[in-house]
Amino acid sequence: MMDISGRTKVCAIIGYPVDHSLSPTIHNASFRHLGLDYVYVAFNVQPEELEGAILGVKSLGIYGLNVTMPHKISVIQYLDKLDDDARRVGSVNTILNLNGKLIGYTTDGIGALNALKYSGVDPSGKKIVILGAGGASRSISFTLAKWAYEIVILNRTLERAISLVNDIKRALGAETNIRASQFNDENLRAEIENADILINATSIGMKPKETETPVKREFLRRDLVVFDIVYDPPETRLLREAKAIGAKTIDGLSMLIHQGAASFEIWTGLKAPIEVMRKAALKKIRRGRKGD
Repeated sequence: MMDISGRTKVCAIIGYPVDHSLSPTIHNASFRHLGLDYVYVAFNVQPEELEGAILGVKSLGIYGLNVTMPHKISVIQYLDKLDDDARRVGSVNTILNLNGKLIGYTTDGIGALNALKYSGVDPSGKKIVILGAGGASRSISFTLAKWAYEIVILNRTLERAISLVNDIKRALGAETNIRASQFNDENLRAEIENADILINATSIGMKPKETETPVKREFLRRDLVVFDIVYDPPETRLLREAKAIGAKTIDGLSMLIHQGAASFEIWTGLKAPIEVMRKAALKKIRRGRKGD
């Protein structure tokens, strides 16, 4: 048991819903492992309660905060400062309460980048195909566009993908090699054919619809790196089928752990224990499955 006192630093996640978030498991395991006097909890905060919740963060002296859907964009108006990446992306998932001043960061993109690198994949000079143009895709695309030779964003609503591409070009420069295309089988097959890395940044394949996959098996190649940001189930149908043909795969839990690690390091100034985080998360997922 953790020895919680009036000196304990409180960190938390806010979102709606957050009942099944793995973040408390991951961070509390890290705090225990390093002997830190911190505790991490989860708060369900509905959209109309967000302003009050952020005022409460200041009033109660909550030290660190993770922000998940649907608040990653709307929370910005209540913060005192944004770091450069959060300002460019227009999204915040981590907040540091520094002497009553709330500073917003985004660690989703660096989480994806570090998950790739941790798995031995260097995105430098690669063609990357990203499925989806939502919040996760936005953060990942902004980060990887600084590394990749080319990025192609496929989305069912083409206008949303085009808007994201335009935002990235405005932020990083018109010469950034990034483009949008309609997410359909014809375009997917054509773009994957000469791609180095495929990233599924949609919710397709997420529990309880784990029988679904965004990519037909015949489109996959052995020399393609397949990265699925869905972490429940830990191995999606997309990853199973990619692994079956010998392709290198990276699971969504890796991104969750690495973006959590980046938040942990912002709050503590210490290197996050990656393997401790991963083991705790997997244990929690398996225990939850036994109760299904």
